[in-house]
Amino acid sequence: MALIPGLPDDIARECLIRVPYAGFSTVASTCKGWKAEIELPQFRSHRKSAGHSQVILVMAQTVLDPARSIGFAKLCHVPVYRLTTFEPVSGSWSELPPPPGFCGGFPMFCQLAAAGSDLVVVGGLDPVSWEASSSVYIYSFITATWRRGADMPGRPRSFFGCASDGDRVVLVAGGHDNEKNALRSAVAYHVERDEWAALPDMSRERDECKGIFHGSKFHVISGYGTAMQGKFEKSSEAFDTATWQWGPVREDALMASTCPRTCVDGDVDDHLYMCRDGDVLALRGSTWRVKAKIPGGVANPSHVTKWQGKLLVIGSARAGEPLKAYVLETRTCTWTNVELPQKFS
Repeated sequence: MALIPGLPDDIARECLIRVPYAGFSTVASTCKGWKAEIELPQFRSHRKSAGHSQVILVMAQTVLDPARSIGFAKLCHVPVYRLTTFEPVSGSWSELPPPPGFCGGFPMFCQLAAAGSDLVVVGGLDPVSWEASSSVYIYSFITATWRRGADMPGRPRSFFGCASDGDRVVLVAGGHDNEKNALRSAVAYHVERDEWAALPDMSRERDECKGIFHGSKFHVISGYGTAMQGKFEKSSEAFDTATWQWGPVREDALMASTCPRTCVDGDVDDHLYMCRDGDVLALRGSTWRVKAKIPGGVANPSHVTKWQGKLLVIGSARAGEPLKAYVLETRTCTWTNVELPQKFS
């Protein structure tokens, strides 16, 4: 059966690749043929090569829920995690609906990874019990629906490094268990198969590490061992998905022993970016250099994301103040202010 009656399928595909992502769920529910077409990896590749793909940034944000409070005289409101989306081209902000039954918000400190047209939400702390969760939830941007994935295997872990190859596999490493023991173990999740596989252990325990996928390798940056509790390392190690092996530890991956939270994947020349002491730093080869000064309004960064030669930095001048957002054009090192609606600030 033709995708669109009366038109060759090639022309019909040209029509479908021009549908904005917000209309995918409508397309998918219109007929089975359209749904099958837009779920194909080839559809995503064609859409991207034709210049019709859209960049969508997703981040976990906390909001205070007045209905839930703790502490003396119930004065301390409990933070609730929500997933916020930002479309850089249109400048629009929105909020993803939670999976069914998530009345208390998403797991706190959950990790997010993109896999094809899916968003994978891994682990975090249960918002009611505060215990580490091994849960996996997948949001399809095609059907605008959630589905439950297979739980992360092994001991429950939190504050782990997590990254995706951008296509089908999400990788997890380090973190700590319920006894606060830092972990060396690592696992990989194949989204389409809904299967987990064990990776070889890392050379070191790495609690609160940062996971980044760069150059076909899963880089696990910094973190600390059980005995060091909060004393971050400068080192990193990388897992090669082709050879299924960890490479040697790079002792001086970072300039200083610091939390790697703001580290993100770099561009062609710059391997990594990170924000530190009011600067955006870029790693080229084995040398860190200052790329740009961070605007004062976001001197205390809470979220950093990179895409297509641009760096989004969200933060505040000081802790506790309303959030602001700026985008750095990494080629020209120029900043652009991003309007941040009050609901998301």
